[in-house]
Amino acid sequence: MAKQKIAVLFGGVSSEHEISLISAYSVLTNIPAEKYDIICVGITKKGHWLYYPGEYDKIKTGEWENNPDCCTAILSPDALHKGFIIMGNDNSAYLRKVDAVFPVLHGMNGEDGSIQGLCQLSGIPCVGCDMTSSADCMDKSVTHRILDSAGIKTAPYVALCRLSLEDMEKASETVEKKLGYPVYIKPACAGSSVGVSRAENSEELKAGLKVAFAHGTKAVVEKEIIGKEVECAVLGNIGDLIASVPGQITPAEGFYDYDAKYKKGTSVLDIPAKISEEQSNELREIAKKAYKVCGCGGMSRVDFFVTENDIILNEINTIPGFTPISMYPKLMENMGIPYPALLDRLIQLATE
Repeated sequence: MAKQKIAVLFGGVSSEHEISLISAYSVLTNIPAEKYDIICVGITKKGHWLYYPGEYDKIKTGEWENNPDCCTAILSPDALHKGFIIMGNDNSAYLRKVDAVFPVLHGMNGEDGSIQGLCQLSGIPCVGCDMTSSADCMDKSVTHRILDSAGIKTAPYVALCRLSLEDMEKASETVEKKLGYPVYIKPACAGSSVGVSRAENSEELKAGLKVAFAHGTKAVVEKEIIGKEVECAVLGNIGDLIASVPGQITPAEGFYDYDAKYKKGTSVLDIPAKISEEQSNELREIAKKAYKVCGCGGMSRVDFFVTENDIILNEINTIPGFTPISMYPKLMENMGIPYPALLDRLIQLATE
């Protein structure tokens, strides 16, 4: 049986570029080589797409861009091509057809539906959620509205646009009236807790909004929830879902921000989470319901706060981290699906 040809995309223009490189290295070194031929396409921080024919080790360090054999790669939107146009350094051009695209991209232009939409135009199966569900889950204000309409509990919130910078007093008053303090300020469309800050008063709120709006045109301010940070990995296409036993994160300090996730490495991960069996079962059902109402497919990691009396959905990550310390593959491994088998299943789900 001929091997399927899979394009793995990594890098990207978002603030999570470096994490994508680490995730991509893990994915590339674990995809079953006996089943798949891999083409590597990296995207620089400036948005240049490059076919990369070198060693995987150079990807996680960022050295891949310096390979002299790198050349421009264009994902053709022509559905008859179903592949990449590779522009050789000798001015030649040829087509590399692929059976599926595996985007190992986080944040803007990777997790927000952009890549998924391009794959849809190209007629190429794409691992993970489709364009619409990716865009909806990336935008925290949209996610809130979808989940609210489905009766799924989320943190009380206020959605703001960049015009709020012109009248910070009004924005501050709106938040104080509806939420009080403390609150968390988040860019509406950024991942891995990038640009997130906590505020206990008006001045900290205004400072946090400036940080959040540096990462996009929309922000969400949420009431602080004191509870256990619990995550559930969901795998499958709608109608046949696996929701993992939940895992719990105890941040090393403060909240589970970008540094706690990827740099300090001292946060504690517990699988299973330290919650009751009843809460665990309820949380898994909520995760599957949220996955369905948001139209997700392939995979997502659904994050919660669990208090003594409540299960509150925090967010849905449509391209969860795949680094060696990331929760999604660890949760699935706990369910009896080791990393290589997980990647294999994700590719097959995409091609269904």
